[in-house]
This record gives sequence, C-alpha cells and structure tokens, in this order.
Amino acid sequence: PGYALADYNRAGVALVEIVSEPDLRTGREVAAYGAEMRRLVRYLDVGDGNLSEGAMRCDVNVSVRPVGRERFGTKVEVKNMNSFNAMSRAIDFEIDRQTALIREGKGDDIVQETRTWDEGRQCTVSMRKKEGLADYRYFPEPDLPPLVLEESFIDECASSMPELPGAIRERYAALGLPPADVQVLVEDKDLVVYFDAALAQGAPAKQCANWLTGDVMAWLKSSKDFTVSTMPLSASQLAEFCALIEDGVISGKIGKDILPDLLEGKEGDKSVGDIVEERGLKQISDPAEIEAIVDKVLEANPGQLEQYRGGKDKLKGFFVGAVLRESGGRANPALSNEILMRKLNEGKE
Repeated sequence: PGYALADYNRAGVALVEIVSEPDLRTGREVAAYGAEMRRLVRYLDVGDGNLSEGAMRCDVNVSVRPVGRERFGTKVEVKNMNSFNAMSRAIDFEIDRQTALIREGKGDDIVQETRTWDEGRQCTVSMRKKEGLADYRYFPEPDLPPLVLEESFIDECASSMPELPGAIRERYAALGLPPADVQVLVEDKDLVVYFDAALAQGAPAKQCANWLTGDVMAWLKSSKDFTVSTMPLSASQLAEFCALIEDGVISGKIGKDILPDLLEGKEGDKSVGDIVEERGLKQISDPAEIEAIVDKVLEANPGQLEQYRGGKDKLKGFFVGAVLRESGGRANPALSNEILMRKLNEGKE
C-alpha cells in the first residue's frame, strides 16, 4: 500500500527496574519488601502497582549455600508470580528444593536457569537454562549513555516528595494507634488522606482509627459503589461522631445504630450532634435516672433476681441486656453496670 505501520506497543510508558542486593532470606521478607515497594509506587503516583495487571512485576533470584560458606550458591531465577502471596510460596518452595538437592549430594543439579511458578501444582517448573552472561544478551547501548544525577537534583526531588509510608507509620504509632490499625490505614493512600482530615477536624485518634478500619471499611467492602474518598460520610462528620462517643455523649451501641445512615448520606450535611439531638439519642449519664431504670428491671424480673442472688451468676448478662433495652441503648455502660451490680448484690447469699 506504499506505507508501513509500526506497533510501538508501550513505547511511551516508562520502565523502572530496581535490583536489590542479596539481603533477604525468606519468602515472607521478600513479599514484605515487594509490598512496601508497591506502596511507594502508589504514594508517589508512579502507577497503581497492580501485579495481576502487569503494572508491576517482581522476579526473584534464589540461591542456597551451606552454613559457613562465603560464596553464594548457583542462582536460579523465578518468574510469573502475580501476587505477593504467590511470591512468598514460590521462594520458600525453591529454597526447600535447592536445600534438599544439596543435602542429597546433588548440588550440581542446581543450574543457572529460569523457572516459573505453577500456582496449580504449588511448585516451580524449569522454563529455560542460562549458561552464562552471554545468554542474557548483555551489551552496551550507544544511544543510552550513563545518567549522572547531581546531589542538588536528588535533594530537590527528595524535598518535593509527599510523606511516605514509613514516616506515616511512625507518626501514627506516636499517636498510640495499634500496629494492626496503622497497617490498614497506611495500605491505602486515600485512607491516610481521609484519616488525616478527620484528625485535623479534632477526631480522637484511637477512636477514629478504630471506627474507620472497622465498621467504615466493612461498609465500603460490602457497598462496592463507593471508595473512602467518594463515600457520603465526610471526614468532619466522622470526627464529630468519634468525639461524641469519646466524650460520652452517645454510646458505642448508639454509634453503631446511626453510622449506616451517615455512611449512606441519609442525613445529608447535617451535623452528627443535631442528628443525635433530634432522635433523642444522648447517652444517659445521670446516676439517679439509671438507678430508676435498674430498679424497674429488677422489679419486673423477681424470679431471675432471686436465682441470681441464690448463686446463679450467669444471669448477670440477662440483667445487663434488660437494662440496655429499657434505656433504649442510651444508658452509660460503665455507670449502669456499676449501679446494676450494686443492686444485684444487695442481699446476695
């Protein structure tokens, strides 16, 4: 036709290759390293880092050497692992395979080769042998001269970077957050942005992290229509919600009751305090009022009260639940429990 079409495929997509030193010893260590690299890729907006889509790939070189030997063993490359979990299992399998050959006196059977991870069989399988450097097609590329970066340029890049996962973990740990909550938060950059926005609005850190990584994340997983950055519940609303619980204005149970409406945006931009006021959900913390509720429950259940005072301690849960229901879930848990136990134990055998 007088012309030719050239398929450049992903020629316009930059490729970054990172090669580490042989510093890692187990599949779990390598998976943790890979996961942290993916977090960096995402936090720096380099890409989404999805292994299953090929946006990020991790190949590993595994070698085993007996204790006391300085020289590394023969290097075996493992490819085609589309998750960090698969990577961990592939490495541990390959370590076991090479170790078994050495212990059986068959160390020479370990050759420089490329193997693939077979997910179905849970083992590595040989793809091709590589005898030496020539098989890797190493040669100088005249159109790609060495790139030398000045320290001033590196410093400028470092100073312009956003806060990275390691620094965020340290900051959250200093707030007293449990390691499990810190890990969940740092895993998602948008979650960090939302949590920090809630903190800026005065949210109590532990209370907020607990609700965000628990009930809110569970709702997001089940809804599938929203992300943390698009859900109706704003950071300021969550901050107020957590502060009301922290200050004892509403109980945790009441919080669980109204949270779904907040998440679904049924109350719009209305403040959580106004919602609580309108629905009459403020926690009862007046000792006299709680004592009246407890007395009413005990009077309504004379049989159970007699059994409890006769030694049937398991009925305590029955009375706790009855007081909770009678108060509409609004009784201060600690105060109501204190008054209830005092009343129950009066005249106990």
